[in-house]
Amino acid sequence: MAKRIVIYTTPGCGDCKAAKRFLGERGIAYEEVDIERRPEAAGIVMGLNDGMRKTPTLDVEGTIISGDKFNAARFEKDLRDAGVL
Repeated sequence: MAKRIVIYTTPGCGDCKAAKRFLGERGIAYEEVDIERRPEAAGIVMGLNDGMRKTPTLDVEGTIISGDKFNAARFEKDLRDAGVL
């Protein structure tokens, strides 16, 4: 059973685009939440990141992954650790 992934993003975020491309290339389903369109989601992201609006932030069933300063190898390891890969 695939894990539920919520990815919090902002428009024009290059790291967000890279993270979504990474997931898409591997056929990993996710729900995208634009924190600029949903202010309550911005509050969630800030709560998960010590008050900072870091995007992308992924919530993998309670495991939080920050994809800011996107690095494919680190992102893959974090997803593996979260049981996605």
